[in-house]
Amino acid sequence: MLEAIRQTNSVQAVVSITTDKVYYNEEWLWGYRETDRLGGLDPYSASKAMAELAIASYRATYFAPENYADHGVAIASVRAGNVIGGGDFAAYRLVPDCMKALMANQPVEIRNPLSVRPWQLVLEPLSGYLWLGHLLLTQGPEFAEAWNFGPLELTGISAQEIVTELISLWGSGEWLHTDPGFTKAETNYLRLSWEKANGRLGWRPVFTWKEALAEITTWFKSMVAKEDMYEIGRLGIQEYTKRAKELGLPWI
Repeated sequence: MLEAIRQTNSVQAVVSITTDKVYYNEEWLWGYRETDRLGGLDPYSASKAMAELAIASYRATYFAPENYADHGVAIASVRAGNVIGGGDFAAYRLVPDCMKALMANQPVEIRNPLSVRPWQLVLEPLSGYLWLGHLLLTQGPEFAEAWNFGPLELTGISAQEIVTELISLWGSGEWLHTDPGFTKAETNYLRLSWEKANGRLGWRPVFTWKEALAEITTWFKSMVAKEDMYEIGRLGIQEYTKRAKELGLPWI
């Protein structure tokens, strides 16, 4: 759990980041909402659900919204997952593993091609976190609760679709379905509803999943070509905010 805290005079805002894995796995064909059951069949999901319970209990006990005038602290938790972007080299993550394999001219190994997840460019939830933090500082307890931030594609995208599109954008490569060699509890279908953030915060995603993958591929191709990666990153943020402005999003 990460916390972003800023203080303005005597007012404080806390945005606690967990994950979309906090929801108890129901294998639903629709997106989880903030009011749905929390929990997890695997240690990671369970630990994140416990973090959400801790956040809610601290808010209710020490920083209750109804007592905001006394303590001046607004606490919210945010849930987003399967965040992707250029520069991510973490192990055992689909997009980084895919890009590392493509750069090495090796087959991309997929454990579960049919797994559906809410894939989104890293700038999507970050824009939501920052906008929420601003609203917590300026309007306080009205937004001191849990929020989902997800991608445009409410139905989710499968791992196979992600890898196939990355191979196409890269211009070469292939993928293989591999046996994980172990059995563990894993969600097949995970979708996230961001209707609440759209309705009350005026937030919505900017890029489609294919546009997000195109941005990522451009980043890695630029790295291979030894271009100025600071400039590539700056241009990527610039393009994202330009598109958000065209959509009339309030956070821009």
